[in-house]
Amino acid sequence: MTMAQAVTTTPRWLLESQVGLCSCGRNGLRRKTGFVEKTITGSTGLVRTVLRSDDIAASSGLMQSIDERIKLISIVLMLVAVSFVRHASLLLAAYAVTLVFAHLSQIPLRFFVKRVWLFIPIFTGIVVLPATLNVITDGRIVVPLGTVFGHRLGITSQGLQAAALIVSRVALSISLVVLLTLTTAWSRLLSALRSLFVPRIFIVILGMAYRYIFQLLDVTDEMYVARKARTVKADRASASGRRFVAATAGSLFGKSNELAQEVHQAMVARCWRGNARTLASRRISMRDVLWFGGCVFVALVVLVIDRSLGG
Repeated sequence: MTMAQAVTTTPRWLLESQVGLCSCGRNGLRRKTGFVEKTITGSTGLVRTVLRSDDIAASSGLMQSIDERIKLISIVLMLVAVSFVRHASLLLAAYAVTLVFAHLSQIPLRFFVKRVWLFIPIFTGIVVLPATLNVITDGRIVVPLGTVFGHRLGITSQGLQAAALIVSRVALSISLVVLLTLTTAWSRLLSALRSLFVPRIFIVILGMAYRYIFQLLDVTDEMYVARKARTVKADRASASGRRFVAATAGSLFGKSNELAQEVHQAMVARCWRGNARTLASRRISMRDVLWFGGCVFVALVVLVIDRSLGG
């Protein structure tokens, strides 16, 4: 075979600098994600989020350097102070301060804002939305909605102020809790709760529930991958996915419960008594004292300003 014949018989795709696809690979229909696959994807995303939270807690930010006991007490103190604030503008200003602390603690602001506003504050806004109507909160109507059974219906300014107060209070409270959980490792947080005389049974249940969730997600992922590997033809019907979830629910909880018992027996055999312990315990430093004093000062200032603004 001559060189010219070899060139003419070589496939065209082999002579190209980049790998090409035939037209048949681009004309297929896009496969719709099934019910089970969406559930597994969401579970995997949850695990990745928690793993990222552990990385944030291990970083060298501002709040990561504070003792977890002092940090827990100060956050609880701030939550109590927030519950007494009666002006939404003051709560929003305090929320802006939490964003500053999140940035100083090396928490991505987009990640922080999504964790705060994705579920509970939006849900709270939907719940308090009826309270903005004049049939529930009497006041000056600023957004008329027409007439119902001969009565004017609209949104009042007093209702909007009450809704803004509730939503901003919930958002600020969640922001403080998220700051605490993101900047504190789970084991240290449980240890701080125990050192503050929280009942041991509460610590045990909280720790087991935390681990049990990830055990369920892990077993679910393994069972779904095994089922998908043994499936010759993909079933796109959502009913098939629901049947799979219903059929494997009992097996899933059975396996998780069996593993949980084995882990518990192994921990008891190693003299575990329900106390959360860490390898290295921190000592309260001057930075911790200054942090706690600053939190007390800020809480008092916020309450004084709120009272000076009037009701």
